[in-house]
Amino acid sequence: MRATRHLTVLYDADCPVCVHIRHWLLGQRWLVPLRLVPANSYAARQQFPRLDHAATLREITVIGDTGQVWTGTDAFIVCLWALAEHRPKANWLATPAGRPFAKAAMHTAAAVRHAVRTESTESSTEFSSESGVPACDDRCATPR
Repeated sequence: MRATRHLTVLYDADCPVCVHIRHWLLGQRWLVPLRLVPANSYAARQQFPRLDHAATLREITVIGDTGQVWTGTDAFIVCLWALAEHRPKANWLATPAGRPFAKAAMHTAAAVRHAVRTESTESSTEFSSESGVPACDDRCATPR
């Protein structure tokens, strides 16, 4: 089995909490590169046509470069595992002793997300002209 070269994190671009976490992830030092893609966007549907994209809007989804898919609490732990400062915490959260804390964190985040999420009337991904290609594609500079 080969090592994971990158992870794709699908996040809800209509959720202020999710967007904040996206910016936070972009500011961290990565042990495994992250690609952050809006859930249910053109880019997500093109890259992962077999996923249930409606479900990716309800629950964080992380996809490994060899096809692994993690959702919910497991996806949260995998995101932390990819970060230099948080890998030890992720390893602990993956244990029977730590898992209840990871589940509680996800439950809290879901409650806050439900309270602040906005419904978009159009696709949450901006496209450049008529090319159908996302305008940013997560290569944009983010404020630190």
